[in-house]
Amino acid sequence: MKCTVILDADREEEVIIYAHSHNEIVEAIQNITDGKAKALNGYLRGEIFKLDVKEIYFFTVEDNKLYAYDKTQKYLLKTRLCNVENMLDNNFVKINKSSIANITKIQKFDASIYGTLKVVFKNGQSDYVSRRNLKKAKERLGL
Repeated sequence: MKCTVILDADREEEVIIYAHSHNEIVEAIQNITDGKAKALNGYLRGEIFKLDVKEIYFFTVEDNKLYAYDKTQKYLLKTRLCNVENMLDNNFVKINKSSIANITKIQKFDASIYGTLKVVFKNGQSDYVSRRNLKKAKERLGL
């Protein structure tokens, strides 16, 4: 695959890809240009880990710090929830003002008589869908 870069301040920036098939390079370029992240830096006990976004169950803010939960660990992220939200693909949905859930990692929902919806993840963690985000979350989850 060859690459040509043309610098022209008068034109809108765009990327055009001619490829024989949709492969990892094409997908990586699409993710970069769409602003979609495949990996984030997570901090745990003084170490930095590359977190695969597909393996994250949910992101949540606790004590004004952003954390990413995977199957077994809770990683600190040094960014804001709104920045992470803009990087994520359609597998993620904002469920309340401080949490974003990966819909592929949801095990079940518990609905209460008060109209709240509890999300239980496959790793055993849970969170609630706020009334404000309930309609959008139900649409994305196919409920």
